[in-house]
Amino acid sequence: MRETIFALSSGALPSGVAVVRLSGPDTADALVSLAGELPQPRRATLKELRDQDGVVLDKSLVLFFPGPESFTGEDCGELHLHGGRAVVRAVLETLSRRKYFRLAEAGEFTRRAFLNGKFDLTEAEALSDLIAAETETQRRFALSNSEDRHKRLYDEWRKILIQTRAMIEAELDFADEEDVPGSVGDRVWQGVERLRVSLKHHAAGYRTAEIIREGFRVVILGAPNAGKSSLLNTLARRDIAIVTEEPGTTRDVLEAILDVDGIKVILTDTAGIRENPGRVEALGIDRAIDRARQADLLLLLEDCSNPVSIDIPHDVPYLRIGNKVDLAGGVPKSTLYDLLISARTGEGIDSLLNKLRSIAETATTGATETLPFRERHVQLILEAAEHVERAATQYNLPLEIRAEELRLAADALGRITGTIDVEDLLDTIFSQFCIGK
Repeated sequence: MRETIFALSSGALPSGVAVVRLSGPDTADALVSLAGELPQPRRATLKELRDQDGVVLDKSLVLFFPGPESFTGEDCGELHLHGGRAVVRAVLETLSRRKYFRLAEAGEFTRRAFLNGKFDLTEAEALSDLIAAETETQRRFALSNSEDRHKRLYDEWRKILIQTRAMIEAELDFADEEDVPGSVGDRVWQGVERLRVSLKHHAAGYRTAEIIREGFRVVILGAPNAGKSSLLNTLARRDIAIVTEEPGTTRDVLEAILDVDGIKVILTDTAGIRENPGRVEALGIDRAIDRARQADLLLLLEDCSNPVSIDIPHDVPYLRIGNKVDLAGGVPKSTLYDLLISARTGEGIDSLLNKLRSIAETATTGATETLPFRERHVQLILEAAEHVERAATQYNLPLEIRAEELRLAADALGRITGTIDVEDLLDTIFSQFCIGK
C-alpha cells in the first residue's frame, strides 16, 4: 500500500503560522480523525484538532484537496497551525502514530507530483530555483522556467528526429512500395543539420542562465594596499574584511553578495599581488589569480596616489579603477582609468555601482528566453547534438546506424524533461528540495 506522507512545509519555528502538509491515500481519514469531519474541498475550515485520545492539540484551519486536482495529484491536506514548537511537534507525533504514515523526505511532495504527471522535470527544477531565488531577476527567471516552454521546445526537436528516423526506416523496410519516397535525400539531412546548429546555439545560452542562477562574479584584484578590502566593505555596506595599512593583511578570498537592481553579484576581495611574498601570502596570491580566471569581471584597483600595476589573466573583462583619489594631491589622468573613486570617502562609488549594474544587465540579457538552466540540461543537449552530427555527416555509415544515432539524440532530449526513463536521476534532483516541498 502506498504510504501517506506529511511534513512541516512552512518556515522555521516559532512562527505566526505553521503549515503541515499531507499527501497520500489516507489523507482524508487522517483529517476526519483530527478535525472530526472532512472539510469541503479547497475551503479553509476552522476546527479543533484532537489526538487519538481526544486531547485537544490546537485550533487550526484545515484544508482538503482531493486528487487528482491537487499539487501532487493525490489527496492532499493542510493544517494551518499556531507556529509554536510544541504545537507542531504534537501534531506531527499524532500523525506519525497512524498506520502507513511517515515523514516526507526532501522533495518528496514534488517528486510525487512529477510521477503523477503534474509537471515535467524542467518545471520541477524551476520550482526548486524559485524557492531558492534571492533576487528579483532570479525570481522572474525561475517563474518563467516553471512554465512548460522547455518541454514544448524539446518535444518539437524530438518530433523532428522521430519523423526523420521514421522516413529512413520506411525507406529501408519498404523501398519497393510505390507510396514510400525513394530516398530521404539532401532535404532531410539539411533539416537534421539545422537542428544540430539549433542544439549547439541553445546549449551556449547556459552561461547566461548560470549567471542569473549563481550570480555575476566580480573579483577585486590589485597590489597590496590598493584599497581592495576597503572597497569590498564600502560596496557591501558592512565590515567584512580587516583593513590596515600593513601590506598583505588579506591572505584569503573574502566574498560579499550584492543585489544590484535585482541581479545577484558575488563580489570577491583577494590578496594583494606582489613579487617575493611570504609563504602564506603566496598561497593567498595563488587563490586570487585562480578566482580572477573564473571571474565574469575584474576590478583592477590601483592606488592612484602611488600606482603599482599588476599582470592580469587574459580574456577576462576588466575595469581599471583608480582608488584613493582623495589622497592623490591633484586629479590623476582620467585616461589611465575607467573610473576614479575613493573607497574611504565614497567618492565615485555610485558611478562604479552604475557601471556594475550596466555590465551585469548586459550579461543577463536573454533572461526571458528559453535557456537551459541546469548543467545536466546542457550535457544532454550536447549529447543529442553529437548524435545528430554523426547521423548527418557520417555518409559512409549504413542508414540503419544513422537512424540509430537519431534515436539516441531523441532519447537524450527526452531525458531532460523526464519523457524518457530517468529513475537514476530522480534522487539527485529532488534531494535539492527542502522537506515539505
